[in-house]
Amino acid sequence: MDPLAPLNPLIRGPRTPGLRRTEPRLTRSCRGAFRSPRPSPKSGQADGTSEESLHLDIKKLKEKRDMLDKEISQFISEGYSVDELEDHITQLHEYNDIKDVGQMLMGKLAVIRGVTTKELYPEFGLDMND
Repeated sequence: MDPLAPLNPLIRGPRTPGLRRTEPRLTRSCRGAFRSPRPSPKSGQADGTSEESLHLDIKKLKEKRDMLDKEISQFISEGYSVDELEDHITQLHEYNDIKDVGQMLMGKLAVIRGVTTKELYPEFGLDMND
């Protein structure tokens, strides 16, 4: 063991022949003072957002809320219930999880057999759109 190894933290494990680790060097553009990508706030604005833009955002959010309320009313008038929709969404998540596992297994089987997953579909009675 090298007696200087604990004193030199830059020496790390075996090296790969032909590859050299180079120290990162700062370019001229990185040596300057830090400049934030965000514009600096104008006087009277604590975080750079104007009162007018906040009112516009509030107006857009209210319009979106009204649109969603209309959609909910439409679903209810068509006979859907919130519980039914939540159950349907849960079932879709479960279906997608099961389908993902099936796709993963098909991929592993394809690797073992040395074929593409596309070639396995007919064997299992699957359509390419499944």
